[in-house]
Amino acid sequence: MANIVAIVGRPNVGKSTLFNRLTGTRRAIVMNTAGTTRDRQYGKADWCGREFSVIDTGGWVVNSDDTFESEINRQVDLAIREADVVLLVVDVNEGVTQFDTEVAHLLRQAKKPTILAVNKVDTFENQYGAAEFYKLGLGEPFILSAENGLGTGDLLDEVVSRFRKTDTDEEVEELPRFTIVGRPNAGKSSILNAFIGEERTIVTDIPGTTRDSIYTRYNKFGKDFYLVDTAGIRKKAKVTEDMEYYSVVRSIRAIENSDVCILMIDATRGIESQDLNIYSLIQKNKKGLVVCVNKWDLIESKTTQDIKGYEDAIRERIAPFTDFPIIFTSALTKQRIFKVIETALEVYENKNKKIPTAQLNDKFLPLIENYPPPAIKGKYIKIKYCTQLPNTQIPTFVFFANLPQYVKEPYRRFLENKLRSWWDFKGTPVQIFIRAK
Repeated sequence: MANIVAIVGRPNVGKSTLFNRLTGTRRAIVMNTAGTTRDRQYGKADWCGREFSVIDTGGWVVNSDDTFESEINRQVDLAIREADVVLLVVDVNEGVTQFDTEVAHLLRQAKKPTILAVNKVDTFENQYGAAEFYKLGLGEPFILSAENGLGTGDLLDEVVSRFRKTDTDEEVEELPRFTIVGRPNAGKSSILNAFIGEERTIVTDIPGTTRDSIYTRYNKFGKDFYLVDTAGIRKKAKVTEDMEYYSVVRSIRAIENSDVCILMIDATRGIESQDLNIYSLIQKNKKGLVVCVNKWDLIESKTTQDIKGYEDAIRERIAPFTDFPIIFTSALTKQRIFKVIETALEVYENKNKKIPTAQLNDKFLPLIENYPPPAIKGKYIKIKYCTQLPNTQIPTFVFFANLPQYVKEPYRRFLENKLRSWWDFKGTPVQIFIRAK
């Protein structure tokens, strides 16, 4: 099993900056505002051929005005328990504070291998201030600047030396990524917690609780994939904070890097214009789609007719693409939540489906002969051959014709509908090209 390194400390000491430095990414949001990071953020790092996981945590604080204080502290505690090595990050400019002392005491109680990292040593003169941190009782402090990379090599050497000697690194697997997207307060974090059976992300009624895109590996019941919780995407006009802007950017990037998107819709509000905007992002990026109508437990009337009316309303708003699954769930009561996972896996399989060329031609050539493309300007269009392109992001098919420029969009849709009726491509977009033979 791969080693886990947790980065902890009080707010604004540079934990997220160090996380981004170690992982070689910009996944964690970095700002001067205390409390920017709330949930645990996971990433992969590699040093001297040793791969390990890195956890970024929120700033440890007590008796503050932050509504999320207790939840953040609990997330920090969970991260420490998960970790094999803990990095305590402190600020050389601030010196030893009460919160630093409290976190150090917490780490001594946890009895985890702990490395003290004195951050923000951006100048030669600053390094002398590191000596003050010996009083924390955590051994020799390592000076570094997470922003420009100073001292991170020595720090990583020490981190790797603290790993379990019997550890063998896992092979990096290309696992499916299912991203949960939607408006704020649609229940994205709640359903993620329900999936994995623990409080992985903070859940409150306050919009904007989730800020980073949170990656979680799901490995249960013979299923193995990544679940990605994202910040709620609001209308641009309502995004006033810089922090929320960056959160939305992270959500969009999570969509770009996903295989299947689970679009969460609030059952009490129905499908709204912002849901359509989010869907358009999914469509532009050519991702698989599962629509999840959450908070179904709050709906009083649940007759078959009501469900059909709901489904029809959603498909009508999202048309012309209507071949996607819709699941009615409740994250609170865990109603049909595992159906969402099963369906997302099916969509992922559909997205990677390969159809033999012989089967395609056996089906399509007789159909095209009976229902050829309409003649234009007295010229008859003949389609003689079709095949599926290999190594494409979504199922892509090419039909070879003598006059491809005259084949119009309605006939492409006709071919796509027949394709979907013969082979199951539910939830995934399909591309059809007409090329010259």
